Amino acid sequence: MTGARPRVDGPAKVTGAARYAAEWRAADLRHAALVTSPVPAATITAVDTSAAERVPGVVAVFTHHNAPRLRPPVGAPYGGRLPLQDNRVHYEGEPVAVVVAERLEQAREAVGLVRLDYAPLSAETDFRAVADTAVPTPPARWGPADTTVGDLAAGIAEADVVLRAEYSTAARHHSPIETSATQAEWRDGVLTLRDATQGVFNVHAVVSSALDLPADRVRVLAEYTGGGFGSKGYVWPHQVIAAMLARELGGALRLVLTRAQSFTSHGYQPPTRQRLVLAATAEGRFTAIRHDSLSPTSTYGEYVEMTANGSRVAYACPAITTTHRVAPVATVLPTPMRAPHEGPGMFALEVAVDEVACELGIDPLELRLRNHAEVDPTSGKPFSTKGLLACYAEGARRFGWADRPRATGSLREGDQLIGWGMATAVMATMRFPAAARARLHADGRVVVEAGCQEIGTGTYTIMPQLAAEVLGCPPEQVVLRLGDTALPRTGMTAGSSTTLSVGSAVTAAAEALAARLALLATGDPTAAVRLDGIELTVKNGAVEVFRLDELFARLGVDSVAAGGSWEPRENQRSMHTFGAVFAEVAVDVDLPVPRVRRLVAVYSAGRIVNPLTARGQMTGGLVWGIGQALLEKSTTDHRLGRFVDKNLAGYRLPVNADVPDLDVAFVEEYDPHASGIGARGIGELGSVGVAPAIANAVHHATGKRVRSLPIALEDLL
Repeated sequence: MTGARPRVDGPAKVTGAARYAAEWRAADLRHAALVTSPVPAATITAVDTSAAERVPGVVAVFTHHNAPRLRPPVGAPYGGRLPLQDNRVHYEGEPVAVVVAERLEQAREAVGLVRLDYAPLSAETDFRAVADTAVPTPPARWGPADTTVGDLAAGIAEADVVLRAEYSTAARHHSPIETSATQAEWRDGVLTLRDATQGVFNVHAVVSSALDLPADRVRVLAEYTGGGFGSKGYVWPHQVIAAMLARELGGALRLVLTRAQSFTSHGYQPPTRQRLVLAATAEGRFTAIRHDSLSPTSTYGEYVEMTANGSRVAYACPAITTTHRVAPVATVLPTPMRAPHEGPGMFALEVAVDEVACELGIDPLELRLRNHAEVDPTSGKPFSTKGLLACYAEGARRFGWADRPRATGSLREGDQLIGWGMATAVMATMRFPAAARARLHADGRVVVEAGCQEIGTGTYTIMPQLAAEVLGCPPEQVVLRLGDTALPRTGMTAGSSTTLSVGSAVTAAAEALAARLALLATGDPTAAVRLDGIELTVKNGAVEVFRLDELFARLGVDSVAAGGSWEPRENQRSMHTFGAVFAEVAVDVDLPVPRVRRLVAVYSAGRIVNPLTARGQMTGGLVWGIGQALLEKSTTDHRLGRFVDKNLAGYRLPVNADVPDLDVAFVEEYDPHASGIGARGIGELGSVGVAPAIANAVHHATGKRVRSLPIALEDLL
């Protein structure tokens, strides 16, 4: 572990000095507001914008009749239909008109005066109702849709216990504090976007291709993004609209989604129906696992929630079959949400494991230990590193699992039934190519540059730590510039990939800078260097100390820079992060509302660069898991084809009163295969395994088995 360093961007965020996409000013700034479809599928038969155009301050109203024509976007994931290009509606909330005005209030007033007539078309928003139309999905970017190893039928025949059960998870929305916003400026033939995004290069690729602009005439910036959790990873219609209209009208234009629009404008986590077959011998050895998943996609595009990914690697089993199917419905395209795939999928698997443990009369932790996988059971590859056994042991010790009574309902405090449950956490490791640049100035400042994003994960803190570690200087001497397509290219901030990918590139850039400094100072690029303020110490047999201002003056430069890059290499190892989550839940006898009293979680995730920011990520993930388990659900009115609660009053999220003591720890680990710095991703792992641990604790308390999320009071009556 490198060291616990507080967040350097904290003061800027709490004082308001940090500027987000919608907080940049321009003298000629205009405001755009969306008109969205109230129906899930229709043909627009008539448009009347005359009343809206008469509102004082309104500059223009755009519909499919007069909007600029666009080209199909390429180069990055795009989650919507091209906006305002035809008279068809494919989901409730789809943009059908845009008002541009001098002031935001004027634009919003005019939105209510745009009149459109719709001829409704047949639309289904319940994926279960069209389950028979589901088809095998093509291989997704997260792996093959279906996998099979071993003889499933033989494994089932060999078993003493065979569980067959159906599990379900609810639709959920990301709900970041900052609603999505784009400020676009068209000046002198160059388009500049300040965007709330998880991927500036994704926005650059989509916008430049859709608007048919040369790449060097588009620049995207995102110095701060106020949370994304997946919703700002893909590019969506509102970003294209802002860019399109800024070019059309000239000057600056800002488009900010309302909270209600954020429920229909940039994806959501789709609900799932998962069917599990889990077979085991009387001794507790798994002989067969089958995990079949069904989830919705949109009628105009495809997204696959790969919920069975975890079942492919979690346990040693000779026969494992997984399938994924998607059913098209009239909603906006689903998208990854912390934690995609394994988040909803491990709920089903880990509750099923608990059910088998109860049936066999084996302690749930002991059953997992008996089926620990030493190699990836589906691919046969060894894991890059895996400290799951240490996670089990340390988590059980911290929680006091050894004192857990076997019988349900046997722990009680007054009117409270107490339950203890646990679950395994597994998350695939995503990696992206990345580049970085490091520059040392004569005054001792080190500026690291990389085009990645800060979405609340601590990037401004971690990258300087990594560079400082190489250069031997205090982290305070290093600053990071990010979020700009003019900087070295990186991947999007998603899939828990930034620290391991960009961090590896930053380390490479710092090493290159150190070698160049050694070469300039002594002629030997292999000499060891250490930087402290404006003093550069070089050890090359003897120890020499140089003042940077004098050295640079002699060289005739005011700074020295070097670049570095990192590319994930294909190898013969399976890369995942792991964890063990233990939960204590209390359920009132008369009003059976589950309350989480404590969570203990221990993780195996490679090298932990900054334990302080890492703990923040994992505690945030645990809170997400509480929300998934007990609160979050986006209810759809299938008669109207729309989400019902498009606000934070109806969509329930955990608050302080819902969050108990959280005990988070990491096992010591270094993974040389996953990245150049020994790290794997952690940001999403923290939300995996929490919901099943809570559900298993509820069963231990009440004896009632819940197989759907969120757990509702009526499930326990």
